Amino acid sequence: MSNAVWTIMKILNWTKQYFAEKGVEDPRSDAEVLLCAVLKCERLTLYVDFERPLTEEELALMRKYVQRRAQHEPINYILGEKAFMRNVFKVTPATLVPRPETELLVESLVKAAPFFQPEGAVKILDIGTGSGAIIVSLLDYLPQAKGVGVDISVDALVVAKENAEKIGVKERCGFLRSDVFSRVPPEKKFDIIVSNPPYIPAADIATLAQDVQQEPHGALDGGADGLDFYRRICAEAAEHLADDGLLAFEIGINQSEDVCALCLEHGFKQAVVRKDYAGIDRMVFALKEKEGEDKYADLLLEVTKEL
Repeated sequence: MSNAVWTIMKILNWTKQYFAEKGVEDPRSDAEVLLCAVLKCERLTLYVDFERPLTEEELALMRKYVQRRAQHEPINYILGEKAFMRNVFKVTPATLVPRPETELLVESLVKAAPFFQPEGAVKILDIGTGSGAIIVSLLDYLPQAKGVGVDISVDALVVAKENAEKIGVKERCGFLRSDVFSRVPPEKKFDIIVSNPPYIPAADIATLAQDVQQEPHGALDGGADGLDFYRRICAEAAEHLADDGLLAFEIGINQSEDVCALCLEHGFKQAVVRKDYAGIDRMVFALKEKEGEDKYADLLLEVTKEL
């Protein structure tokens, strides 16, 4: 960028071309998003005010953003935030960037909660909480619920706590550093255990988009077949669930049969699958029920039906 006058339209066009040369997947959209963040405006303003020149301060900040994005740093790390459900969550390189598919998991559990406790006053455990997007969103939508988010990463837990405070659920949400269930007291029972665990097969990580490869590998790497964490969670989840409890997972492509089988192998009575917006199997819900009971047929229909 030279010392010439840089208007909104000029810098948009330059940035789009530069991003395209660097292999950025959606150069025009990313240029718009970054410039809106610099100018603190809506996208429409860029095209209404397209002849407005940037100030030196705005231009300097845009340069920094463009340099980082050209190196395929995820745009949400550059901005430090990601919209999820009805809130905006802080994200950092210590956390995964929440995906739209995960919103479906949250929506399903919001519908499920009243089946377990009146007014949805459930106790929820979130394994591998990351930014806290799942547990914080659940408590935001279920004002009578309480929850705990666990993660092995101290840096991720710091971010999750900040999000819980910002969104107003910190009084109902605890956070614990734990490797899966290692530090979760067995006497504590939960109505719902939810996890979006690492599920990418280790050998596939190198084939992911450059942006995704900059997210924390510990939150991506699911072992040789991508199922390591499902095995660990399924093996212990029943011990931490109430007698009538629900285990809920987000899963990777082509993992639904294996994850359902793991749930049934470890004593869950039923396991069902829900698809994402693209029609891909994306969630597994498994029920722990008292022997001889079958109370939750309606629940299984509710959490798996299309929105």
